[in-house]
Amino acid sequence: MVMKIRLSRFGCKNKLFYRVMAANSRSPRDGKDLEVLGYYNPLSGQDGGKRMGLNFERVK
Repeated sequence: MVMKIRLSRFGCKNKLFYRVMAANSRSPRDGKDLEVLGYYNPLSGQDGGKRMGLNFERVK
């Protein structure tokens, strides 16, 4: 089984965010995942920066 790290989309139309997932390469974007590794928020916060968090223990 080949695994890939990919983004899975959550949120509504104009307020989206993503979860960083480890998934089978044959599964669809929002399909079944094997492990949730972190998150990514492309919308800027009050300080103007984008937010991303990863659990490096799970990535290894």
